[in-house]
Amino acid sequence: RFLIYINDLLASGEIPDLFAADEIDVIMNSLANKVKASGKVVDRKNCWDYFIGRIRKNLHVCLCFSPVGDGFRSRAMRFPALVNCTVIDIFQPWPKDALYKVAQKILRPVELGTDKERDVIERFLPFSFEAVNVATISYKKKERRCVYTTPKSYLEF
Repeated sequence: RFLIYINDLLASGEIPDLFAADEIDVIMNSLANKVKASGKVVDRKNCWDYFIGRIRKNLHVCLCFSPVGDGFRSRAMRFPALVNCTVIDIFQPWPKDALYKVAQKILRPVELGTDKERDVIERFLPFSFEAVNVATISYKKKERRCVYTTPKSYLEF
């Protein structure tokens, strides 16, 4: 249930039915002066919009998930705002074996010729991702500009 709330919060800035009616009234009354000072008419909609706007501006959430196994993939599919409405920081590089297994899974439905040709292509994808990561280091030294590669960019490749 927690992830349903987080998904709703990330996607819209609101969690439906989070507050009871009397709690909403207290919020509205406490914001009336601020809404009026912002030049808007003090009504329920403007007070609520002001409240939600402040939440969107000031709320920062840090979620930690392990990307190992099917759990993260399953959560990402069931709760798309976890991926679409966040910044994902991967603190450790993906192991080459994990990149290879992802390549195998993505390319499974694609006709790639013989088994030997398939294996070469599947092994090339992790190699190319790692080669780009190495190249970004020298690019940063030479051009003083950063290029970021992420598992998402690997999956989109």
